[in-house]
Amino acid sequence: MNLLSQLKEDIAVVFDRDPAARSTFEVVTTYPGFHAMVIHRLAHKLWRMQWKWLARFTSHIGRWLTGIEIHPGATIGRRVFIDHGMGCVIGETAEVGDDVTLYHGVTLGGISLEKGKRHPTLEDHVILGAGAQVLGPIVVRRGARVGANAVVLAEVPPGVTMVGIPAKQIMPRERTDAPRFAAYGTPTHDVADPAQQVIKALHAEIAALTTKLDALERELAENGRTRATGQEDRTH
Repeated sequence: MNLLSQLKEDIAVVFDRDPAARSTFEVVTTYPGFHAMVIHRLAHKLWRMQWKWLARFTSHIGRWLTGIEIHPGATIGRRVFIDHGMGCVIGETAEVGDDVTLYHGVTLGGISLEKGKRHPTLEDHVILGAGAQVLGPIVVRRGARVGANAVVLAEVPPGVTMVGIPAKQIMPRERTDAPRFAAYGTPTHDVADPAQQVIKALHAEIAALTTKLDALERELAENGRTRATGQEDRTH
């Protein structure tokens, strides 16, 4: 894909995922996520050409201009949209697939000081909500959504929605090839708090045990009355 086609694709994806976008001129001049992607592609190309310092300096300029820090060694796919973007950090060995959406404050971070793969991999159509932290060389599978401020420390299955610290699944997998887009990675309907779900399950179990206990007490009482009646009959 040539540079012009890539720029057109980057602009089009903003209109797809941000209803506030009004014109191409506005996107090109005022969207830091768009700027960050353009600068990263240049920095990444320099990195692959082994011009390491120049790549890092180019990335540093991008961080200064946009508030988005992307290491030039990170691999980023097509139609990736960073919305708002301030405070977003993407580490050196991170891999981001196609059609991914990241919001401000997202971190794709490493938890090891050793060389090699130490940052996350995001497959296609992943959404990370504002402040989401994905840490370590784990994989967030295709179509998964991570809610705002969640902390992900283990692999995320495809198509599910995760929230909390540490992140837990709150919605089942979507089976469609193209998962529905959910702003900030968190649907606002039919979303139950995992803790509330556990409490409800405990309440239901207690109610069931109480019913069984009542039935046993009635049965014991009835058996006691029956034995007492039998003994009285024998004495007479």
